[in-house]
Amino acid sequence: MKNRLRPWLCVLLSAFATTSGVPAAMGMELGPASAIANAEIGAKFDGFRLTDFQGKEWTHQELQGNKAIVFAFVGTQCPLAKLYSAKLVELDKRYRDQGVVFVAVDSNVQDSLAEMTAHARKFGFEFAFLKDPAQDLANRLGVTRTPEVCVVDSEQRIRYRGRVDDQFGIGYTKDKASTFELSDALDAILKDREVQVTTSSASGCLIGRGPRDSADAELGITYAKQVSRILQNRCVSCHRPGEIGPMDLSNYDDASAWADMIVEVIDDKRMPPWHASPEHGNFANDRRMPDSEIATVKAWVKSGAPRGVASEEPAPLQFVDGWQLPREPDLIVPMSDKPAEIPARGDVKYQYFVADPNITEDTWVNGMEIVAGNRAVVHHILVFVREKGTKKRSLDGERGFLVGYVPGTRAAMMPEGMAKRIPANSELVFQVHYTTNGTATTDLSKVGFLIADKKTITHEIQTTSAVQPELRIPPNEGNYKTNAIQPEELPDCELLSMSPHMHVRGKSFRYTAVMPDGKREVLMDIPQYDFNWQTEYRLSEYKKLPKGTRMFCEAVFDNSAKNLNNPDPSSWVHWGDQTYEEMMIGYFHISVPIDPKVGRAEEVRKAKLARPTPIQIFSMLDTDGDDKLLKSEVPKQLLPTFEKLDKNGDGILERAEVPK
Repeated sequence: MKNRLRPWLCVLLSAFATTSGVPAAMGMELGPASAIANAEIGAKFDGFRLTDFQGKEWTHQELQGNKAIVFAFVGTQCPLAKLYSAKLVELDKRYRDQGVVFVAVDSNVQDSLAEMTAHARKFGFEFAFLKDPAQDLANRLGVTRTPEVCVVDSEQRIRYRGRVDDQFGIGYTKDKASTFELSDALDAILKDREVQVTTSSASGCLIGRGPRDSADAELGITYAKQVSRILQNRCVSCHRPGEIGPMDLSNYDDASAWADMIVEVIDDKRMPPWHASPEHGNFANDRRMPDSEIATVKAWVKSGAPRGVASEEPAPLQFVDGWQLPREPDLIVPMSDKPAEIPARGDVKYQYFVADPNITEDTWVNGMEIVAGNRAVVHHILVFVREKGTKKRSLDGERGFLVGYVPGTRAAMMPEGMAKRIPANSELVFQVHYTTNGTATTDLSKVGFLIADKKTITHEIQTTSAVQPELRIPPNEGNYKTNAIQPEELPDCELLSMSPHMHVRGKSFRYTAVMPDGKREVLMDIPQYDFNWQTEYRLSEYKKLPKGTRMFCEAVFDNSAKNLNNPDPSSWVHWGDQTYEEMMIGYFHISVPIDPKVGRAEEVRKAKLARPTPIQIFSMLDTDGDDKLLKSEVPKQLLPTFEKLDKNGDGILERAEVPK
């Protein structure tokens, strides 16, 4: 391609004469968009005239003489478009000397030129990046989503339309692609062969087209009166500038542009994200949208997404800049004094960063939040507390932590009178899991604390778990079941919330309380676990658990090819840190009285830190809670101990036979 991007320039919007609010220089001189709307494969494409984000005008004639043109439609806010932008750069470098030219196109009305500039700089676009404000080019090529590509050959005929490959999709990410539709199409064209796959469904975001006129507008449902309030209540905490949600829904212009996409994700139940079954437990942070609200949003979109009277819109929600917490943290601790460098590709082992919070006395915190410095590569962070200067000591992260950041985490204040304790002269250890995304980058994450008045604290919040590290998931097994029971018995306490953790083969998860009398109560059921949304499920009413209760967790894994997230269905899967390995952890959070006469909080802490006793090991292995252990359930390294304790030699070890 002869025309590469020039050095970065200031975009002078005032240089464009406008008609009806759309820059005339950005329009297309091609006649009615419907002429080739949803263009069929083989149809003739008759050219374009568009302006790029730097103000340079481009026409089809400038690109003639090439064997193929790849029009790649991207959006600056679409998560999949971001993932595939790096791939488009790689493919451009691979094919540029073979007579193939790449052209990126942004048809979203909500994407500004400044956002396009930042996107092009971030991913290193060396090809034209055009603005298609009226969606004329998208309509003519039959493109509806980002990221979607359309290939036109030297005779200006459409030869392929669809996805780049199958590595990324809605709700799944593979380590590598297994089909390569775009490359296959280009290779066929370069060899003068028929393209075998002429179209394939592209996953991603619907192109934002903004409000439109409709005969149903008289329904009386507007953004100002109804929809803005629903979005504020259900969506804006995440979908706002600087937060995890990729689309800004805090204002009318952006919300109306995403109107069709809002309906799609609601219908698919992808948003708002919530996975707990309503059959067990009531949760304070239940994100499910009532049917009445769904009907209102859909009626609004159907009627053309009208704004209504702007003065009737509610006041914008107020947030603390950069934080979900209700106020600026009292104590902010960065993970390091310099950013960590993350490579473009490959596995990155868990990284550990030790930070000194400079705490000289026991400190009680009733609000905590980890802010990932670079959400594009930070998968999760756990922060632990340990005595300052500790060396080579296991963090025991599968049993508990101080505060965590995982996909779907929402920071919240702790209940009144409750807090977590950071002992005097402690240091913080950040355990960070990075996932590469094709672009070398850096990260500097941090944690913030709200400090509580210790005189007001009556209960200590502690995090513990039921964990099953002995995972042996067979190849191609779509329904591998396992379970775990908490090794130590709980004191009298209250259950506040639950946080299940598995990796990409996780299928379902269930928590059951095993009471001292043997009775069981299902506390929460996740029938369709989603690795991308590891929510902390906070109970509306705290559950009192009597002394002697243990938590029993059950999980199911899908290691089959039907699981689109599965990196390798042919492999055995065991416990491990990386996402292509697996974990099974049922974290839960309890409040324990800190009355010095009772000392229960210290009792729980010591029970977790001490070496497990034989009876605790028995409890951990007795995952069905029947107080019996078969020889086949015992790891090889513990068989000598099993045989020693099994006095009658019947191959069954009962709880009564184990010394306490």
